[in-house]
Amino acid sequence: MVAFVSKDECVGCGVCVDACPSEAIKMVDDVAAVDADACIDCEACVSECPNSAISMK
Repeated sequence: MVAFVSKDECVGCGVCVDACPSEAIKMVDDVAAVDADACIDCEACVSECPNSAISMK
């Protein structure tokens, strides 16, 4: 599984970037983007996102 960001729900706050221990999330055009190869499936971003914009797929 890998983290998936809903672009409709992401407000670009960056909380997930700080929460990701593998630095797999970057902000691109004010929306979080996940590098699937770097994602370690820890779900830290899912639990920290204040808008529930991230899920595991």
